[in-house]
Order: sequence, then structure tokens, then C-alpha cells
Amino acid sequence: MPDRNIEFGAFGASGIKGHEAVARQLDALANFIATPITQRRGLLARLHYLTRTDHARQAAREAGLTVTDRTLTAWLAGRRRPSKRNLQAIEIAYRTLRRHNVARYLLARLNRQGRGTRVEFHPLNQSQVPRPRQRAVSLRTLNVRHWDRIVEAWADDNDEALDNAWVNDAAVDLGSQWGQYEYVTTIGFAA
Repeated sequence: MPDRNIEFGAFGASGIKGHEAVARQLDALANFIATPITQRRGLLARLHYLTRTDHARQAAREAGLTVTDRTLTAWLAGRRRPSKRNLQAIEIAYRTLRRHNVARYLLARLNRQGRGTRVEFHPLNQSQVPRPRQRAVSLRTLNVRHWDRIVEAWADDNDEALDNAWVNDAAVDLGSQWGQYEYVTTIGFAA
């Protein structure tokens, strides 16, 4: 259990926590808008997503975008440009709403009616670790059947809950060597 027993990277190993790799993969599956918010097209796409329904407007306000309807109309028409703080609030609100909107769909895709999804654990990079201190780790695969807590924590953007859910619902099923895969280069799954 590297996170709880040793200082990760002390001998030159590199990688990221497994739950961070899972969050990146789920973000990729969520299909966020690719155009940056700093470009007009990206800003308009996010604003349209946040303002198309009353539910979306309410969720945007809850996520921290607290501007008047008049300001939103001016942004959409191009008469005014949001400040850096408002651009950041728009991006956070958009990502929060998008995650909540696709969570149920992703959950159904990943659980596959109880069959689960095959996950690949790519081990951490030990190329900079001196030879006597390297661990023998290899690519591992595992079929994860319970994604409920993982997707819920990802949708809520709760890093600690995602870490706990990933370790308790997926990584421990690797057996006694699960601690070797707490840090990885990537986690791969296709849903």
C-alpha cells in the first residue's frame, strides 16, 4: 500500500494515483467540448449548454455562475466578454452540469447489466528507479462490475470519495498485490 506506507517517488518512480487516471478516462468518455473557453466558439457552446433549459440554468447557479440574465444575453450576443473569474465559473459550471448529465448513461454503459467492464492497470514507470529497488509489476486486467460509487464520486467531483470508491470497489480485487497498482501510468477501459 504505497499511499499509506512509503513516500511515493522517493527512488524515482513516476505515475499518478489510480483514481485520478479513472477520472481522466471518465472525463474522456463524457465528451466535453473540445474548443477552449477562451475562443468565442467554445464560450458560446458552454453558454448554450448552461442556458438551454431552466434545469440547466439552476444547475449553473448552484455550481457558482451567479450572473444576471441580462449579462448572459450580452455574452451570447457578443456585446460583452466575461472576466477571467467568470470564465472560470462558466467552465466549472459546465463541467459540473455535464458530469451530472452523463453520469447515469456512463453508469449503465460501465455496469453493462451486471457484466461489468474490463479495466487495464498499466503499472507505474520505474525507468528512473535503480535496478535493485525496482518492483516486478506488469500490466493487469480486471473486470469491474460495480461502478455506482465510482461514477457518483466522479460526478460530484469528490476526489476523496473517488479514491475510496476506486480502492474499495476495484483495486482490492487485484488480490494481495493491489497496493502495487495504487499508482499507475494509466488506467484503460473502453465502455
